[in-house]
Amino acid sequence: MGDTPGREGPTEPTLEEQLAAYQREFQDLDPQVEKIVSALSRLNRRMNVAFGRQTAELGITNADWEVLKALVLSGAPYRMGPGDLAKRLGLTPAAMTHRIDRMVAEGLVSRDRDETNRVRVIVEVTDAGREKWMEVMRMSTVFEGDLLQDLSTDERTALDEMLTRLLRRVEDAQPDAGGRLTDLD
Repeated sequence: MGDTPGREGPTEPTLEEQLAAYQREFQDLDPQVEKIVSALSRLNRRMNVAFGRQTAELGITNADWEVLKALVLSGAPYRMGPGDLAKRLGLTPAAMTHRIDRMVAEGLVSRDRDETNRVRVIVEVTDAGREKWMEVMRMSTVFEGDLLQDLSTDERTALDEMLTRLLRRVEDAQPDAGGRLTDLD
């Protein structure tokens, strides 16, 4: 583990270096389990960073993408209340309000009173927001295809099944763990 030429400061240890350090400090570790979990964690983080760079090129943040995705997944007419959005994304109401304010200013969503209940506010994807969602979907299709290009169809099927089983285990054990521990924006 050392410095990489052209980069400031130390680099992240390789999985093998990390595993060796863990085993040195904690002998009861199952190295295979730790390597798998560490690889999944790193993959998730790196995918988020890489995806964020690509969405930034399209003029949108990952946070904005999460909101647009939640609204589109809700089905036409792509609208939800801010409280429902906050729950879906695991955010506090204050963080959701901040995110919606920013997205309204960018023209990605609108925020209006519900005509059937004037106390309730509705957030809806605008035409510009829907087009931005489509741009990101086109970009992510290429990004995700590139990510999995080295896997055969059988390997993709096996990985899909294994990751889905792992996800179900976590979701069953921690059904309320879909959000964040703290607000990130």
